[in-house]
Amino acid sequence: MDMNLDKLMNKHLTRYFDPSKTIPEETLQQLLRFLRSTPSSVNVQPNHFYVLATPEGKERLANNLGERFQDNAEKILNASHTIILTTRADVPDSHIEAVFTKERADGRFPDPSKQELWESMTRDFLNLRNYSYKDVNHWMEKQTYMAVGLTMMAAAELGLEATPLEGFDPTSVDKAFKIRETGHSTTVLLALGYPDPERVYTSPISRFDTDQLFTFI
Repeated sequence: MDMNLDKLMNKHLTRYFDPSKTIPEETLQQLLRFLRSTPSSVNVQPNHFYVLATPEGKERLANNLGERFQDNAEKILNASHTIILTTRADVPDSHIEAVFTKERADGRFPDPSKQELWESMTRDFLNLRNYSYKDVNHWMEKQTYMAVGLTMMAAAELGLEATPLEGFDPTSVDKAFKIRETGHSTTVLLALGYPDPERVYTSPISRFDTDQLFTFI
C-alpha cells in the first residue's frame, strides 16, 4: 500500500495519548524491527534503545524528566510505549570490532578483500571525526535523529502516533536508568500510542510558503 503523504502533511504531532489503548505486540515488534534496520553512517550503529512498556518503566521516566519538563510526564504516562534513544559517547575499538565481526558473520561483503577495504575506510573516517573534526559524539547523535525521523514515518504507516520529546534533563534520565554506565547518554525520547479522540488538534498546519523554503538551481 502506498504511503498517504497528504495525510502525513496535514496532521499535527499528538500531544495527548489515549491511556486506554495499547499497541498490539505484533505491531510493536514490527516497528522495533524497522528501528533496528535504520541506517547509520559507516554502519557505526551508535544506539541502544530502552523500550518502556510497563507502568513502572514509564513512571520512572516521567518522575525523572527534571523539574522544568514535567509537562511531558502526561504524554509518557498515557502513551502505550515510550522509547529512550541513547547514543554512544565515543567509539572504542571494542565497539567497532564488534560491528566488523557482525558484518563478517552476516556476509555483508562476500569478498573478503572488500570487507578488508571497508574496514580500513571506516577506521580512517572515524579517525577524521575523532581527531580532525573532533565531533564524533555530535556526529553520532545525528544518526540517532535520522533513526527517529524514519521510525516516525514507519509508525504512521502502522497506524500509530509517534511524538519525539526533547523536553527532559538527560543527566536525570541517564541516572534513573543507569545509562551512562553503558557508555551511552540519552539523546531523545519517542512516545508511541494512539491519540485521545477528545483532544485531537484540527487546526491547519502552518508553514512558510514554497518560495521561502526552496531554492531551485
